[in-house]
Amino acid sequence: SSFDVAVVGAGIVGLAAARELIQRHPSLAFAVLEKEQEPAHHQSGHNSGVIHSGIYYTPGSLKAKLCVQGAALCYKYCDQKGIPYKQCGKLIVAVEHDEIPRLKALYERGLQNNVPGLKLIGAKEIQEKEPFCRGLMALDSPYTGIVDYKQVAQSYARDFQEAGGTILTDFEVTNMEMAKESSPGSEDGLKYPVIVRNKK
Repeated sequence: SSFDVAVVGAGIVGLAAARELIQRHPSLAFAVLEKEQEPAHHQSGHNSGVIHSGIYYTPGSLKAKLCVQGAALCYKYCDQKGIPYKQCGKLIVAVEHDEIPRLKALYERGLQNNVPGLKLIGAKEIQEKEPFCRGLMALDSPYTGIVDYKQVAQSYARDFQEAGGTILTDFEVTNMEMAKESSPGSEDGLKYPVIVRNKK
C-alpha cells in the first residue's frame, strides 16, 4: 500500500501524533505501523498512569507550559470520550524541618506555572486528607490525577481510524530507504518519498 505519511509505532505518542496530523491534513493518506498485534502494548500500557499537574518544571519553560495545558486537555478528552479517571490529588510531604523551605519553593514554582488549586497545609490537615500520613507540612496538589493511558491510546487509535487512517499491526519496520525523487509536478507534493519495508 502507498501512504502520504506513515508513523512508526502505535504507542500513545505515535497515535497522538497521527491523530493530530490527520485532523490537520484530512486530504492525505495516513498509516500507523506497529510491530505488535495491538496498539499501546509496551510502555503506553504499563506506566504509573499519573496525570501530572506541572509543579516541578522550571517556570516559563516549555515543559511547564505543556504539562499544565496537557493535564487540562487530558481531563477534557477523557470527559468527552467517557474514559474513567480519578482526580485524586497528591500530597508532597515535608517530614523534617529542613525540607520545609524546599516545599515552599515548590509551592512558589507551582504558582508561577499556573497549576490550579495548590495550597500549603499543616500536620492536622495532612491527617484529615490521609490518615496514615505524618508530616510537618505538605503541598496539596488537588489537580493531580490518574488514568489508564492504554485506554486513552486506544481511544486515539479509534479517532485516527474514524478519520480515515490505517493502523497496520504485526508490521515491524525493518528497513527504510529513499526512493527516487518525485517529479516537480507530483500531486502528493512529496519531494523525497520513503520506502518502508517489513520482514514479511
